[in-house]
Amino acid sequence: MTGRPIRVLLAEDQGMMRGALALLLGMEDDIEVVAQVAAGDAILDAALAHRPDVALLDIELPGRSGLDAAADLRVQVPDCRVLILTTFGRPGYLRRAMEAGAVGFLVKDGPVEELATAIRRVLAGGTVVDPALATAALSAGPNPLTTRESDALNASADGATVADIAARLHLSESTVRNYLSSAIGKTGTRNRVEALREARRQGWL
Repeated sequence: MTGRPIRVLLAEDQGMMRGALALLLGMEDDIEVVAQVAAGDAILDAALAHRPDVALLDIELPGRSGLDAAADLRVQVPDCRVLILTTFGRPGYLRRAMEAGAVGFLVKDGPVEELATAIRRVLAGGTVVDPALATAALSAGPNPLTTRESDALNASADGATVADIAARLHLSESTVRNYLSSAIGKTGTRNRVEALREARRQGWL
């Protein structure tokens, strides 16, 4: 470190939580929150404008997920270290975060002192993962769904018919039925509504 504060970008859609985090982190002598955004599709522009050392990202954000934004940052702002901070400690999210280039994954119920320590650690080249979540991710195994099975489940989220899904994905109806059937089998559920719910619970979607 050169002695200057660690520059942090904070992405959180809940205004009260975002303000509280910014205030608490700003009380650390060596941390400065240089940008705050409420939507995932604002993360990259803010990072390009402010060049943070660390991006602290929620997962479920309007416009674009924190996981997608992490992948954007890895390509376009490679010097920025990404730390995921989320309410949803789902095993599948951890795997997806690491695949997207994140170097840290913490849940929001921890003390702010731990968050500040994690920011320092990832900037120094380390990796920080919530221990309980790491154990759960190892026991859960990899995401069993293929990209197309995931696409079919996501497209069914609003109650779309098989014909609707086929049109959206530019596939035949029989192919869509096969993908949905396979996803139902892999999630151990009875129908596509349950399959979608289980896949989201696991963090696979």
